[in-house]
Amino acid sequence: MRAVIATEAGGPEVLQIADVEAPTAGPGELLLRTVAAGVNRADILQRQGHYPPPRGTSAIIGLEVSGHVAAVGEGVQGWSVGDPAVALLAGGGYAELVAAPASQVIAPPEGIDLVTAAGLIEVAATVVSNTDHVGLRPGETFLVHGGAGGIGSFAIQYAQGIGCRVATTAGSAEKLALCRGLGADIALDYRDDWAAALKEAAGEGVDVILDIMGAKYLDANVRALARGGRLVIIGLQGGVKGELNLGVLLSKGATVTATSLRFRPTEEKAAIVARVAETVWPLVVSGAITLAGETRFSVDDVQAAHKHLTSGANVGKIILVF
Repeated sequence: MRAVIATEAGGPEVLQIADVEAPTAGPGELLLRTVAAGVNRADILQRQGHYPPPRGTSAIIGLEVSGHVAAVGEGVQGWSVGDPAVALLAGGGYAELVAAPASQVIAPPEGIDLVTAAGLIEVAATVVSNTDHVGLRPGETFLVHGGAGGIGSFAIQYAQGIGCRVATTAGSAEKLALCRGLGADIALDYRDDWAAALKEAAGEGVDVILDIMGAKYLDANVRALARGGRLVIIGLQGGVKGELNLGVLLSKGATVTATSLRFRPTEEKAAIVARVAETVWPLVVSGAITLAGETRFSVDDVQAAHKHLTSGANVGKIILVF
């Protein structure tokens, strides 16, 4: 089969199309013939050599795909060859065929084409699992950084949908306008002093922060929390080592936590995927959650897709089409 391989750790130029051995559907697995694969920040880190896949997982990049069932493994029920599906993966997505635990595969939302659906499962699973993890509740104030990106644009709408007041950051007037259009009550330019502007707008602070930046924003995030606030770190775009003022954390009775969806056990991922199907897909079908934007690249243009994601110009999701 054709797949994207990284010849070594490095820039987008290390990504090449190659013929590799095709996977098979083992017990409890489904084999999908890929229609499209989502492109995520984690893919960039893996390409650079900073985010190796879990042991026993395909070294091929890619955490989410859509496609049709090509084979059904032993013990799997409820699926037939040809069924449309989306899958949450630990790796292997940039390939024509992908094997995945059947518990991490679900039907796409009704009325959503398969190419678009390829960019939904990972962001939905990330946002839902992490807001559940820190107990986001209706009526709370929620901050997500990078509101115009795939995670941010989804998180804004999800938090609004459950009755939260939503704040976000973005890096241009156009992106800030997009965030407001998605439902953000407070939209701040991160090139300015966003922390001061947030304090003025949010008063006593925010209850929950979903953070993709890591070290760079650690101190500002903790200071932005309300009493009993919760910071959940899901990305490290701003570095891995920061300074934490424990006195500030203690005075607020706040919580700092961090999670990685990729390294969770299969059982946890299965529960998350089931929750996405139960709670998120109906919001997508009804239009309560819409797509903030989508840029499609042929898989043969995978280098350009990676360049676009890191250019600062991207809005919404990037999808590789097979």
